[in-house]
Amino acid sequence: MVSTNLKANTNIQDTSAAKLADLRDLMADYDLDCYFIPAVDEHLNLSVPAAKQRRAWICGFTGSAGDLLVGKDSAWLFVDSRYYEQAELQVDPGIIQISKLGLEGNLTLIETLEKLAVESAEKSTKIRLGFDPFTVATELYQNWVKKFATAEIELIPIPENLTDKVRSQNHWKTAETLPAIDADPIFSLPVSLTGETAAEKLARVREAMQKANIDVLPITNLNQIAWLFNLRGSDIPHIPIFISYAIVTTDSAFLFTNPERISPEIKQELRADLTLLPYADYPHTLESCVNLPNKIRVLLDPKHSTAGTYQLILNQQEAQFYNIEIVFESHPVEGMKARKNPVEIEQMKSANFKASRAKTLTLKWLTEQLENGNVLTEFDVKETIENFYQQETDFQTLTFRTIAGAGANSSIVHYGTPSPEITLKPGELLLLDSGAQYLAGTTDDTRTVSIGEPTALQIEHYTTVLIAHINCAMQQFPKGTTGVQLDAIARAVLWQQQLDYGHGTGHGVGAFLAGHEGPNGISKSVQYPLEAGMVTSIEPGYYEPGWGGIRIENLYVVREMPSKNGTVWYGFESLTYIPFERKLINVDRLSKTQLAWLNNYHASVVEKLEPVLDAATVEWLKKACAALG
Repeated sequence: MVSTNLKANTNIQDTSAAKLADLRDLMADYDLDCYFIPAVDEHLNLSVPAAKQRRAWICGFTGSAGDLLVGKDSAWLFVDSRYYEQAELQVDPGIIQISKLGLEGNLTLIETLEKLAVESAEKSTKIRLGFDPFTVATELYQNWVKKFATAEIELIPIPENLTDKVRSQNHWKTAETLPAIDADPIFSLPVSLTGETAAEKLARVREAMQKANIDVLPITNLNQIAWLFNLRGSDIPHIPIFISYAIVTTDSAFLFTNPERISPEIKQELRADLTLLPYADYPHTLESCVNLPNKIRVLLDPKHSTAGTYQLILNQQEAQFYNIEIVFESHPVEGMKARKNPVEIEQMKSANFKASRAKTLTLKWLTEQLENGNVLTEFDVKETIENFYQQETDFQTLTFRTIAGAGANSSIVHYGTPSPEITLKPGELLLLDSGAQYLAGTTDDTRTVSIGEPTALQIEHYTTVLIAHINCAMQQFPKGTTGVQLDAIARAVLWQQQLDYGHGTGHGVGAFLAGHEGPNGISKSVQYPLEAGMVTSIEPGYYEPGWGGIRIENLYVVREMPSKNGTVWYGFESLTYIPFERKLINVDRLSKTQLAWLNNYHASVVEKLEPVLDAATVEWLKKACAALG
């Protein structure tokens, strides 16, 4: 039975209809037929501060992805397969229709709008779609413009966010007090952790700008800003970044945030490299940077800039006396951030070593508790792993809300509310996906374990997922190989059994930044090549509602391999050292190569962790990692 504590706050659930009614009143003031409420904030973050959780506030759904469309009489929530179960638990289907993307008969956002447009055209009217342009990616906005060019859909950008306006009304104010989103201190990282000063990074960025003949580079992505200036904050849950904008020109740099939370010492450090301005000064300063008599070329990354920023530049471009060219390319900082330098790689090794020790200690604790007949809950597991994380030096926060799903809950991909009422029962699986942020770096790993003796089907599926993981992890690949190619290698063993999983095989990971970062990844959609220094997860899985789920995840850094033919070849070096679940492995299904990889990996786990564990734990670890076959 799926945990009922996954449901959103009852107060939110009960008042969704009233909130939607208030929003529809505002929509009428703007003569809107629909209003778009995305999961993201003004910086396109999926993890957002409480004050920016607009979609969750109005409909109750707390998943990190999934957009809401509100019409005059109906509303639609669009979610992918990771959130099918969660959406059903959190959203009232009587007032909001759940569109499960990828399933037959479930329409996408665009298909829903086009259907509404056809119905409206029969009445000789257009559909007016309202949205906050600062919460819509430029790429999405451009896609809308193309898709709706011949449809009876009119795009209505409204700078005033209507959800915020509803939320600020007096009768909602009495129910909550929203914290400030830009009050906590910002701190700087030393070069011993970053491997490069902010001045050196700015020089690299300007070199890239010069090669591309770019004069102005707006930066709206918070991870890019934090990385570029070696600054960190705590405005976003679980990600050490801060609310800000930045602009880099050929001879200037600007950082827009709340100046009051930056210490005099850091201001002094920054003074030589950039100008610090209030957050609200971003639009005016951007307009000033492009309002020059000579021709100005501005780079916008369609994926990481907002339609709001795009429109600010368009408005200046349309003025007769400004010669502005907008260049749509990938942001240079994104690739630089993804390719970790040697210092960052060593720091990521250090952070993931700490996380590996914490999870290994948790698995030992779990084994002993169950062997002693103690009753454990999901919440007990969550508390234990988080306690072990915090005992490691330089712990900052979690990378995300710990996922500790037992039994049927293990099939909920992003199950982030471990229950004190759901116990671990013999014959079930426990999926433990967790991570911690240390000053040295970001961590993320997953283990699936068997409670008691596993069933034949559990062993079968676990072994399949393990083979998928091993096949990807031991794969060598030539320079230029993309994430989509490696994704297929991992999935092949599942596809042979007509099985699959709805999430990507891997995602990029930041250096004391976001647990999910681009541009690299391993999935069906990532066309960006993997390069040396990039860190990625490898995490194939299998999920069956009501039965349970399996996921096996390590982090790896891409390394250049010795070449035999002059071609550059890459491979994966593990950052994660945690035992796999021996009793769920059917050794007979592993090839000699796969078995050798597994035994070598387990030998490395013992070698890495033995020096930092007590004798009893080492004895347990050696049994957990004993050679198979």
